[in-house]
Amino acid sequence: MLTVSNLSLQFGKRVLFDDVNLTFSKGNCYGVIGANGAGKSTFLKILSGELDPTKGRIEITPGERMAVLSQNHNAFDENTVLNTVLMGHSHLWRIMQEKDAIYAKADFTDADGMKAAELEADFAEMDGWMAESNAAELLSNLGIKEDLHGLLMKDLNGNQKVRVLLAQAIFGNPDILLLDEPTNDLDIDTIAWLEDFLADFQNIVIVVSHDRHFLDMVCTNVVDVDFGKIQMFSGNYSFWYMASQLALRQRNDKNKKAEQKREELLDFIRRFSANASKSRQATSRKKALEKINIEDIQPSNRKYPGIIFNQEREAGNQILEVKDLYKRTEEKVLFSNVSFEVNKGDKIAIISKDSLATTAFYQIVMNEIQADKGEYKWGQTTKQSYLPLDNSSYFSEENNLMDWLRQYSTDKDEHYIRGFLGKMLFSGEEVFKKSNVLSGGEKVRCMLSRMMQYNANVLLLDEPTGHLDLESITTLNETLADFKGTVLFTSHDHEFTQTVANRIIEITPKGIIDKLMTYDEYIKDPSVKALKEELYK
Repeated sequence: MLTVSNLSLQFGKRVLFDDVNLTFSKGNCYGVIGANGAGKSTFLKILSGELDPTKGRIEITPGERMAVLSQNHNAFDENTVLNTVLMGHSHLWRIMQEKDAIYAKADFTDADGMKAAELEADFAEMDGWMAESNAAELLSNLGIKEDLHGLLMKDLNGNQKVRVLLAQAIFGNPDILLLDEPTNDLDIDTIAWLEDFLADFQNIVIVVSHDRHFLDMVCTNVVDVDFGKIQMFSGNYSFWYMASQLALRQRNDKNKKAEQKREELLDFIRRFSANASKSRQATSRKKALEKINIEDIQPSNRKYPGIIFNQEREAGNQILEVKDLYKRTEEKVLFSNVSFEVNKGDKIAIISKDSLATTAFYQIVMNEIQADKGEYKWGQTTKQSYLPLDNSSYFSEENNLMDWLRQYSTDKDEHYIRGFLGKMLFSGEEVFKKSNVLSGGEKVRCMLSRMMQYNANVLLLDEPTGHLDLESITTLNETLADFKGTVLFTSHDHEFTQTVANRIIEITPKGIIDKLMTYDEYIKDPSVKALKEELYK
């Protein structure tokens, strides 16, 4: 058990959170949510002991072990991959080192023998003889093949290091597991493995993630960091979001009687609980939902940006024709034989194992770079608006946000610009913020504001969710799902792709896979799997 009592954290005059009292219990997975800058990662650092609170205390049941997903990707550069994982269980690792040091002595004494016997007993009790094979199995499950296990960490790329550090955190069945954005840089298959692992994990998991699908699959509870408070609610992210929105609508409905509101909330819980039975964590989640007190459901104070895409005019039937596109770098072929037609109203997820390929595709059809071969043609009635992966060139000057947005808007009026920025959560004096000092999420909100000024009928978005908080992702997701025009997009957000796309196009070095189906259908389709194996050979 992990208990938080009277916790407060203050930086100067700014109170990040105050008087927090929470209990984390065995068998539950807690998803920590909150807007960017609310203090989610900071809260995890306090729980791990990396950061001291201003006041309050953290108590762990004596004898229980906590493991943390390391955010320092270079901390273990001089250690082998396998040893880095073993070091995740610090007590076991210390015994292994001490044992090896004794056996390496040239003048081995009786006292050394007795000490070695004690260590061997402790080692066996912790299943030490299986430690290396267990660590190796974890690594393999996370996509780190056996031929890499003996390499030094410094010889791995960034993506591989993330996977090794994740294996390190979950190695040895810790009593408390703290994970900050564990799905970053993981492919769909590895994320699915991690979802299954955490669903079966019997101890405490506390996780920060912007991946809504992941949170929904693994979480039994939501920990909401919002406006200086931290509160805990039963259910996964979708339950929290829908319940809080329902409560907000009820609060604004002055005509509805309290009993009617209560019955509406109860009905919502019953319906959601029935659907929860389909999830991997069905039993524990359903039990949690059944125990919910109606009074625990509260309207959220969260602010959601006003992302709305309007079309200046409806496009004709000719949208985009792509024929035999080919692109390579000095090192490799990004894609070849890329030919397809975009139909009016299509919402296409453009995917690839190589993110350079998808980005190059967008840059070609938006005339930013040239293809090595092939051609494309936009329909005459189309008007495109594009969100690039790299937006740095748009923020190189010291314009304030008012002047920055004005250069893209047909309406130059200060009242309009200020109002528009306010809808995108830049309120008060924030509109005078310099555009070159914005955070990643703020820059994406600005780029979305820019897109909205064009009233385009075709939207192209290259990883729009990467820097956004859950509120902005949710709003953008709903907006694109409702958009009447055509959308081409790439996103690592599973829920986003599943709920927006009606067509999947995967571009590969040897051609494309083009399927009129949802993302979930696509990743489960055996014929698609066979095609992928052939095209990525």
